[in-house]
Amino acid sequence: MKPRIISVVTVGRSDYSIYRPLLRRIAAQPGLELRVLVSGMHLEEKFGMTVDVIARDGFPIAARIPVLQNEDTPQAVAKAMGLGVAGFGDYFAKEPPDMLVVLGDRFEMFAAALAAVPFNIPILHLHGGELSEGAMDDRFRHGLTKMSHLHGVATEVYRQRVIQLGEEPWRVIHCGALSLDNLHDIQRLSRAELETRFGLDLRTPPLLVTLHPTTSEYEQAGPQTDALLTALREVNLPVIFTMPNADMAGQVIRARIAEFSASCPKARCVENFGPEGYFSILGEVSAMIGNSSSGLLEAPSFALPVVNIGNRQKGRLRAGNVIDVPFDTAEIAAAIRKAVSPEFRATCRGFEHFFGDGHAAEKIVELIIRTPSDARLLGKTFHDLKHS
Repeated sequence: MKPRIISVVTVGRSDYSIYRPLLRRIAAQPGLELRVLVSGMHLEEKFGMTVDVIARDGFPIAARIPVLQNEDTPQAVAKAMGLGVAGFGDYFAKEPPDMLVVLGDRFEMFAAALAAVPFNIPILHLHGGELSEGAMDDRFRHGLTKMSHLHGVATEVYRQRVIQLGEEPWRVIHCGALSLDNLHDIQRLSRAELETRFGLDLRTPPLLVTLHPTTSEYEQAGPQTDALLTALREVNLPVIFTMPNADMAGQVIRARIAEFSASCPKARCVENFGPEGYFSILGEVSAMIGNSSSGLLEAPSFALPVVNIGNRQKGRLRAGNVIDVPFDTAEIAAAIRKAVSPEFRATCRGFEHFFGDGHAAEKIVELIIRTPSDARLLGKTFHDLKHS
């Protein structure tokens, strides 16, 4: 019997590190054929050309679909989405998969799913039902939910939200956060290996700082970045920056971080840690600072304090290791001092992790195997909630 072709869309380092345990399981599963469709930041030199990481990991790259523009304006994002729909549409016309897998809330993911709709390709969406109320990504995430036929979500709260959006309950499984599978699968690097590979000095545990644009407030990216950088100067601790993604005003943040790092001996920038490097560095730092979802998803597994700044992650579930502050220099500095204090660090241990048990990939592959691409799957019905 011909294997079912499962095409997985990846558009940047963040989703690839989440996907990797799933890609391995699909590739190893008899009866399934994995094809990786690469787009977005993976194909750009300024973001580290991370398509090479996928190739080194041995996954079959079936298509490379460039979409990003040289600018990070709203017009550039709109153009990138148009190129994505056209590029993925051309690919699906020649090589339609039996199922398309997308993840999260990126505009490039939205374009890929939109291109699949006219071809009646079944879509599996991971990490639906979540909220990021400070970003336009919310609209892409919920749009992906409505275009998709199957859903793997991180918590029961998110499962209920996907059903609230009209998806039939049998289509939605609570599999947990896929990124946590990496805690079992990845061989972590030693401190010495991290220092050598990335040019770091980890004798004093640094802060790990990631600041992405808050796309609903992208005009404020400059002042917001300055508020954070001023706070970092004030606390005067070693800092490792990971660089922002390709959203509106991302280049503004990137330029300010580069300028700060050039003038601050205690600061280092790392464009791309890769999955092994990233999950290894989480065990070496004193706290996470910024507005990355990683602070909410992965940090609790490392008992790692997090200072979450601004509205980008507004609406997401979080554990007690997270300190929420606005983009205010004094409040950020105070929160960092609190986060690295022995008293607060002691409170970050032993949280019940409501994002799953680290076996999401297994559950997702089981869902793919047991769900045929038939009329029942493709014929979506809006599920109305019963009102008392």
